[in-house]
Amino acid sequence: MRLYLINPYNPLVSITKIKETHWNQYRVWKPLSLLVLASLTPAEWDVTVVDENLGVPDYAAMPRPDLVGITAFTAQANRAYTVAAEFRSRGVPVVMGGIHATMCLPEASERVDAVVTGEAESIWAQVLEDTRRGTLSRVYTGGLVEMDKVPMARHDLLPVGYRLGSIQTTRGCPLKCSFCSVTAFNGGRFRHRPIENVVQEFKLIREKYVLVVDDNFIGTRKDHITRTKDLLQAMVQANLGKKWIAQVTINMADDEELLGLAAKAGCLGVFIGFESPSVEGLVEVHKKFNIQKGRDFRASVRRIQRHGILVVGSFIMGLDVDERGIGQQIADTANRYGLDLLTVLILTPLPGTSLWKKMESEGRITANNFPEDWKYYTLTFPVARYRHLSWADLVGESDACSRAFYSYPRIMRRTFRSLCGTRKPTSVLASVVSNLSCRSNAVLYREKCQGLNLSRGEAEAKNEPPEVRSTA
Repeated sequence: MRLYLINPYNPLVSITKIKETHWNQYRVWKPLSLLVLASLTPAEWDVTVVDENLGVPDYAAMPRPDLVGITAFTAQANRAYTVAAEFRSRGVPVVMGGIHATMCLPEASERVDAVVTGEAESIWAQVLEDTRRGTLSRVYTGGLVEMDKVPMARHDLLPVGYRLGSIQTTRGCPLKCSFCSVTAFNGGRFRHRPIENVVQEFKLIREKYVLVVDDNFIGTRKDHITRTKDLLQAMVQANLGKKWIAQVTINMADDEELLGLAAKAGCLGVFIGFESPSVEGLVEVHKKFNIQKGRDFRASVRRIQRHGILVVGSFIMGLDVDERGIGQQIADTANRYGLDLLTVLILTPLPGTSLWKKMESEGRITANNFPEDWKYYTLTFPVARYRHLSWADLVGESDACSRAFYSYPRIMRRTFRSLCGTRKPTSVLASVVSNLSCRSNAVLYREKCQGLNLSRGEAEAKNEPPEVRSTA
């Protein structure tokens, strides 16, 4: 039996285009969920994992599979359906899973033979057995999986083409931010994989640099932090020789012991969602956690950096409180906090989020020719009607923010600050490479927007989605 597991690409996403800029090789990571499913697949199945971010193969020239499995975030959905149609036209059954198929079950069910909702580990064996018998069901309900049931991923199946490995140690998030669908998909309970499993899987990863794909590596409660410290101590004792980055909340800065252990365990950088430069914006997106106890963000960032850990800050543009000038405001705030890197996203109502429900009820979702328009849901293109900013305004503000933060003088200033601080040489090099990568992708994004078939006056009047020329 032959199985293809496919991670579809999105032609509008510049960070996956390694051929356009070599810096992007440091920003593409393996499709971990597919590697986990491959690990759960019995030996009688011949498994091939295809990551289209590294190139789209000629599927017609490949041996005919007995089953195709596709995962997709919302921005990948349209491409996922195209791939599914190609295989189904040849009589190959296609099963689709992931967050988009879960949140848009009726849509996905019309375009594939079977849909797995929720986390797939508990139901995957049944999917394969039903395929073998020719009795594939339309829907399989995965639900939430206990983390000791999550096997180590088959990292050997994609041995080349990546600078970053990937691993997951937790699932679930209790914060319930309005723009995020993690809680709806993975639940609000913070679940941990057994520490010995995590350490053992780290040893299997060939890449020196690893992305911890957890939505929050450290958690928000004291017991979460205690478990994280135990994991970090185990990683230190194992002497893994890895450098890794992870998503965390700002409370990481409050525990010196945690920071010290993270640095010793190989933490190169952390990604923190600051979301908005204003208190009003944080309240709007339900991220009050950031402003508890009158936090000094600059001091918090500095405490993390003193341990040689880079801090990447994420902000969202297009909130109801945002007005013209928000791009410069975000850049100024990021510089004031002393961030090493800045990621700015455009407010995007994703299916399954409270933001989607709100904007849909208000008739504000304008990129709504589905499934075609899902390709715009990359978090970098406007897709809705924004209160104070037109589509053209948002593109301009995003560009202004990138120009201000990633100017060469600013990059040089951050590099000099790193050299004069307590940073490790690896951290300084990573900062320079990452800054240049972000600057390069900002240029690509600017060129992409200049390639929009968009009449500025018409767009501002109607606030409608632009037509984007394919760059596939």
